[in-house]
Parts: sequence; structure tokens; C-alpha cells
Amino acid sequence: MDIRFNHVQEPEPPRPASPDPAPPMVYVYEPLQWEYRRIARDARDQGPPSEQELNALGAEGWELAGIANLPGEMHFYFKRPRDR
Repeated sequence: MDIRFNHVQEPEPPRPASPDPAPPMVYVYEPLQWEYRRIARDARDQGPPSEQELNALGAEGWELAGIANLPGEMHFYFKRPRDR
């Protein structure tokens, strides 16, 4: 008895998609110059700026850039683009 099997080649598993060759880029045509503002507060007496104070700073174009919490005091750093 002669039994023959037809060999069927299994398909290759799908390969992962190759990542984009480069991440998206953001081009800045004019270098920005920043101005900064620091507000220091006594952590025990004053606390952080109120919502009303923050809204007033935002209306003037200030953006909160960082906070430093030091023993007994807090420093809030704001930045905005400088007018040329």
C-alpha cells in the first residue's frame, strides 16, 4: 500500500508593522524668548495661590511652569512668551 501525503506549507505568521522611521517633528521658526515670574508663599500662613489669583495670572498670559515646595515655603514659577 502506497500512501502519499500532500505537504501543505503553513502560512508565515504576520510580522509586526515596522515603526515610522522618525517621530513626528514640531518646527519652531522663530525662537521664543520667555519671561518668568516667581511667587513665594509662606506654606503655613498663605498657602498656594487661589483659583481667582491663578485665573488673573492666566488672563495676563502666565502659565504655571513649576512648583518648589521648600521647608516652610512654597515657590510657584510662571512663564510667558516675552514681547519683542
